[in-house]
Amino acid sequence: MSIGDELGAIAVRGDTALTIGVFDGVHRGHTHLISQLLDEASSNGLLAGVVTFREHPAAVLSPSFQAQYLTSFQERLDLLNETNIDLAVPITFDRALADLSAEEFISLLQEHLRMVSLVVGPDFAMGRKREGTIERLSKLGVEMGFTLKVVDGLKEASGETVRSTTVRAALSEGDVQRVADLLGRRFTLEGSVVSGEGRGGGIGIPTANMAPPHEMAVPGDGIYAAFVHLDDHRLKAAVSIGNNPTFGGQHRTIEPFILDFDGSLYGETLRLEFVRRLRDQVKFDSVETLLEQINRDVADTRKILESAPPC
Repeated sequence: MSIGDELGAIAVRGDTALTIGVFDGVHRGHTHLISQLLDEASSNGLLAGVVTFREHPAAVLSPSFQAQYLTSFQERLDLLNETNIDLAVPITFDRALADLSAEEFISLLQEHLRMVSLVVGPDFAMGRKREGTIERLSKLGVEMGFTLKVVDGLKEASGETVRSTTVRAALSEGDVQRVADLLGRRFTLEGSVVSGEGRGGGIGIPTANMAPPHEMAVPGDGIYAAFVHLDDHRLKAAVSIGNNPTFGGQHRTIEPFILDFDGSLYGETLRLEFVRRLRDQVKFDSVETLLEQINRDVADTRKILESAPPC
């Protein structure tokens, strides 16, 4: 399906103010931009719409790029719709779209989505080889009859702009509390339960071996206190992420030990809601020493999650 066909399938009942991007994570920087989009639309009697790419453009333009998404595509759409926009417009980013000039892409947005206003961040660029810079878009706005509103990025107290790359960096360091502040909610990760080595059960600490999609971002190695969402249940868990150094593991695993739970989870889908990082992954001298630390981790997890505020 061509970009024109995708856009043409969207029912638009009025003129629109649009913003464009991947919006991976739908973090506070994104919601800041969207709040300005909503203001622009409200002030001018327009519908507010977000055009989002199904694929990360870098994955199409660079074969070596490995996507590490903060949210699944469906979660991204759900989060965008929670911002009170009128339209969330998913489109496929492929070579054909990448080869369009900024003028050609805007023409399609005007034709199919009735765009009369474009709201973007200061570093935004669009079109073939990113030729549609802010300066170029300003000129195109005059020529093609749309307004351009440039919104300054949301900054942290440190002065750093909130971006998806900022969130990923904090996540790779295991700083899930900072990630929650950047996102405006706790980071979650969903995956199915698959067969593991069975070591946990052998030492009396049965864990679920969780396998999220390979393209999803995962917190850095360590032990975490997290809630586990299973169907309609919200359970407490101590989560190990790493290669099990005490047992000489070769593969990175995600293993939640669910507190006060007894039952089989194979084939189930779990969603982890990370609350706090407890410690690094450590190689212990013996299984007994490991068990002593696990018991401390479980006690710390229980205390943290019992007092954790809703998020």
